[in-house]
Amino acid sequence: MKNKGRLIVFSAPSGCGKGTMLAEILKDESFRCSVSATTRKPREGEVDGVNYHFISNEEFEKRAANGEFLEHAGYCDHYYGTLRSEVDPYLEKGINVILEIEVQGAMNIRKARPDALLVFIAPPSVQELSRRLHKRGTETEEVIAKRVAAAHEELTYAPKYDYIIVNDALEDAVSDFFAVIRAEQLKTEFQSEFIDEVLKNA
Repeated sequence: MKNKGRLIVFSAPSGCGKGTMLAEILKDESFRCSVSATTRKPREGEVDGVNYHFISNEEFEKRAANGEFLEHAGYCDHYYGTLRSEVDPYLEKGINVILEIEVQGAMNIRKARPDALLVFIAPPSVQELSRRLHKRGTETEEVIAKRVAAAHEELTYAPKYDYIIVNDALEDAVSDFFAVIRAEQLKTEFQSEFIDEVLKNA
């Protein structure tokens, strides 16, 4: 019988390079990233259904009322949420599903799915985070200031996660992520079927 996939929450302040990390992680076909729904407008180059499901406030609220979200929350004046249809069917197939969500959503997942693995990606410093946001050149100074302020708040949630990975050098951060996954796979609770099989054939 094929093992179920693992639900992994992946959170980071904006500008921490989580998108670049995920691009490397998703080269491993045993992982997929859940496509979140959002009410914000697409950025240049973003594709509906690939980067996000871009929907209206009205549609978001209707789906939330129908219980279609595993979690949802407001962040920087917009709604974000994880559709159940983006998660459970893949876990059943043995695929690890990564939820790229902010801290409020992560805490909701912790309550709804205690088996989820929570990983927080942190910047080397808030100053470095600000530098990366400016370098990106996609937001105004006002939005950058709002995101840096949000990062301060998000960092206070980091101790509530199972693991914290500092994304200073990309290769090291990605290596740390896979080390975390391997360590989790070797935990006793996930090896019980193996032990049962060994004892049965002893």
